[in-house]
Amino acid sequence: MLRTILSITGKPGLFKIVSQGNRMLVVEDVITKKRVPVHSRDKVVSLGDISMYTMGDDKPLSEILELVREYAKGEKLDYKGMDNDTLRTTFGEILHDFDRDRVYPSDIKKLFSWYNILTESGMTEFVEKAEEAETPAEESAEA
Repeated sequence: MLRTILSITGKPGLFKIVSQGNRMLVVEDVITKKRVPVHSRDKVVSLGDISMYTMGDDKPLSEILELVREYAKGEKLDYKGMDNDTLRTTFGEILHDFDRDRVYPSDIKKLFSWYNILTESGMTEFVEKAEEAETPAEESAEA
């Protein structure tokens, strides 16, 4: 699901791909449902391609969003008044082994902002069912 959700540099919020054209995309704001064109010169990143640094392997954004949802009990997360130390402490409760040297407070704020936008738009499942089905098989193969 997160593969079709985009972050576009210079535009606030998150967008869902509606269609593709020649050197452009038509996207829809996940909250307002307003459609806008995105040209090839715009920097676009799919949320499905993003991961965060941990002390071990990088963790996909879908798994982190799922951890945030569990921490917030499915509700929006109030992070606006938090200072940098409080942000890091709160995120440390969510993801214990995040790399404190390479994950900046601005990254945490963006993550919490994206979580709130996705929650407000009604998206509550961040890990795709196919990924969940593959995970136990991979674990048993490694054992």
